[in-house]
Order: sequence, then C-alpha cells, then structure tokens
Amino acid sequence: MEGYKVLFTTVPLLINQLKESRSAKTLRAYENKFEKYDLVIADELGYISFDKEGSELLFTNLSLRAGRKSTIITTNLSFERWDEIFMDPVMTAAMIDRLTHKSYMINMNGNSYRLKETQDWLKNQI
Repeated sequence: MEGYKVLFTTVPLLINQLKESRSAKTLRAYENKFEKYDLVIADELGYISFDKEGSELLFTNLSLRAGRKSTIITTNLSFERWDEIFMDPVMTAAMIDRLTHKSYMINMNGNSYRLKETQDWLKNQI
C-alpha cells in the first residue's frame, strides 16, 4: 500500500522456485527479480530440510540481499539447530553471519495463536 515491493513466500517454495529456475536456465532472471524486492519475507525455515543444491541456492540469494535490502526469516529453530537444515556447518555459519549482521532479532515465545483460535472456534460450535 506504501509502494514497496514485497515478496512473501515460504522457504521450501522459494527453494523450489530457485531450483526450477536453474533447471529452466532462467535462474539469473529470477535472481534479478528477487533482488528488486524491497522486502522478502521467507516463512517456515526449518520445517523441511533441503539438499545441498537447495541450501546453496538459498544461501546465494539471501546473501545478495544482505546489507542492501530487507529480509525477514521466520523459524522455530534456534541457530544451534540450523545445521540440521543446511547440512553444512560452514555454510550455516556464513548464513547466520550474513543474516544477523546489522539486524533485529525478535524472539517470540508464548502460546500458539492457532491453538487459541481453534479453542475459541470449538467453543462457538457447541
């Protein structure tokens, strides 16, 4: 509404799009488009692990934004567990380094809003 270009996606979907772009030999065009977003929100990091190619593509594209454009990553995993997703401790450390440099980290704890909504919904069903 304010004129900013924003992409909201899940990390698994983003990785699939990057892999498909690489297969179709349109990766550079996708990367150019990806770089133009003022804000990228990548949801659900850690629910699904990915292979080496997916890790490398995600790392490369998020690294291109580091220090230049805003990126929001949501995850339920602490940094200590990111090795489980990326399967490469060096790449994991580099990813964390780039994402946390000059960043704001918000640690949200509390009850699930989905659980509360479901409980409220169930009360209204009776």
